[in-house]
Amino acid sequence: MPDPTDEQGERVVTTIFDVARAAGVSTSTVSRVVNGNERVDPKLAARVTRVVKELSYRPNRVARSLRLRHNRVWALVISDIRTGPFFADVVRGVEDGAHEVGYPMFLCNADEDPAKEAGYLQLAIAENVAGVILTPAGPATDLGPLFDAGIRVVLADRKLPGCPVDTVVADNIAGAMQGVEHLVANGYSRIACIAGPLTVTTGSERLSGYRMALERAGVASDESLVRVADFREQGGREAMLELLKQDPRPDAVFVSNNRMAAGALQAIEESGLAVPEEIAVVGYDEISWAPLLRTELTTVGQPAYDLGRESARLLLNRLSGYSGTPRTVVLPTSLNIRNSSAPKGRADGGACSRPQPFAPIAGASSKQPQARSRRRLR
Repeated sequence: MPDPTDEQGERVVTTIFDVARAAGVSTSTVSRVVNGNERVDPKLAARVTRVVKELSYRPNRVARSLRLRHNRVWALVISDIRTGPFFADVVRGVEDGAHEVGYPMFLCNADEDPAKEAGYLQLAIAENVAGVILTPAGPATDLGPLFDAGIRVVLADRKLPGCPVDTVVADNIAGAMQGVEHLVANGYSRIACIAGPLTVTTGSERLSGYRMALERAGVASDESLVRVADFREQGGREAMLELLKQDPRPDAVFVSNNRMAAGALQAIEESGLAVPEEIAVVGYDEISWAPLLRTELTTVGQPAYDLGRESARLLLNRLSGYSGTPRTVVLPTSLNIRNSSAPKGRADGGACSRPQPFAPIAGASSKQPQARSRRRLR
């Protein structure tokens, strides 16, 4: 059948999306059929094959990629690029690692939306990329189509429990313990927590670290002091306003990411309270504006650039032929002590802005699987 043409007689290029729409399937299914994957249902494969012929679809890019074994392109799918400096540094780390070995990269922002994430993963399959580095949007993230297409995958920042794949994360449990134990040591006892979504490991593990720190310090855990929000400013603000309505109200709060910390600080100011005189604050993620606030913000810092760089190293390692068991690399956090968590009863606090490296507490991350790496990358 000749190639389709438009009204002017110009040749129309049929895309994989045209085939998927006409066949009533996903682009990943079209890709698997074109690549000869035998796991596709025979009736479905026959329908896709018929549409491919009817539309004169020519998968030139895929055919070329198969001859070369894979494209020299990486896909980086981030859960929410608006998280700010953290993911910006992760992206830079991945990009530097890819660029040094000649791999271009394209960036996708999933907005914490599983459907949007799935669309980008289908795009990665359609383009037959060499590899994908992914921050999963949630536990339902399906890596199966990528594995079926022979695409290498590395998870960054978040784990997928039960999914055997290379993963690079920061030590979320130990980092949260570090921030909360610092508050306890400075005399605070009614410590609240604003946690992120418990459907992702960064949210659930930081909440676990908060609880473990209180238990270790002998401070009674009070679930009325815990709020779960969405890792965004408005969620942090609303959670903090709820906490401040309690009587007695919290004397300190641990906030498990930087955007929610900004919202919490806004709520505290709206309520006419002073930090740290009336409530101390520790945030999670080091941010450039933390030392610039009227009361400098204490934070738990993550090695975001190193996290991205290490993810790139693991992906390149797979592309170079490594076929061993999946590895999990856990990077250490650091505590940046500033005035927002000054010792209770002391406004100046004798705070120090110098980051203090943290050696994880024994047993704090006993649930973290497999190998651990504390190497700082350059």
